[in-house]
Amino acid sequence: MAVNPPGPLAPIDVMQDAPVIPVIVLHEVAHAAPLARALLAGGIRMLEVTLRTPVALACIEAIARDVPEAVVGAGTVRSAADAQAAQLAGARFAVSPGYTHGVGRACHDLGLPLLPGVATGSEIMAAQEDGYTELKFFPAMQAGGMAMLKAWQGPFGDVRFCPTGGVSEANAPELLALANVACVGGSWLTPADAVAQGDWARITALARAAKALPRP
Repeated sequence: MAVNPPGPLAPIDVMQDAPVIPVIVLHEVAHAAPLARALLAGGIRMLEVTLRTPVALACIEAIARDVPEAVVGAGTVRSAADAQAAQLAGARFAVSPGYTHGVGRACHDLGLPLLPGVATGSEIMAAQEDGYTELKFFPAMQAGGMAMLKAWQGPFGDVRFCPTGGVSEANAPELLALANVACVGGSWLTPADAVAQGDWARITALARAAKALPRP
């Protein structure tokens, strides 16, 4: 697999690269690079490492340094400080669980592509006012799932979504069939037990299956 070309990404580039963006929680830095290589072997290169553990930034740094073929991003970005720290660690995109003007402005100023989290029409409008039209729908299944995404197709027909939260290998295909869904985010590609045991072959198989999911 070729190394990523230099230059800025756009949020739509992150969303369109593969049907699934893995939502990754890492507890050991030693797992970061092998996990990234396992996902790459299955055809998944946009990797969201969530800032939910004390070693998350170190894991982002390890992937950026040791697996340049991957495009590592930071999830659970909740502040300007998070965005700055993530970019310094090597993150090439950011994903937030919600949206604030402060986070949006910080990512814009840093040149860091952001997929802002939204769950309501008002949040979509706030993100759009700041120039964001590729959004993370979170928590997707808890906040209305398929029915909500279909309802948004009318008033927000110019927005593309990445539903995350309650998304699984079982319901991903029907979500991906919606015209306003560019990709989905999910943790099923990196099961905690597989990561802990170093079962990289299992993760590669899950990534390969995710990469093959059809999109419109």
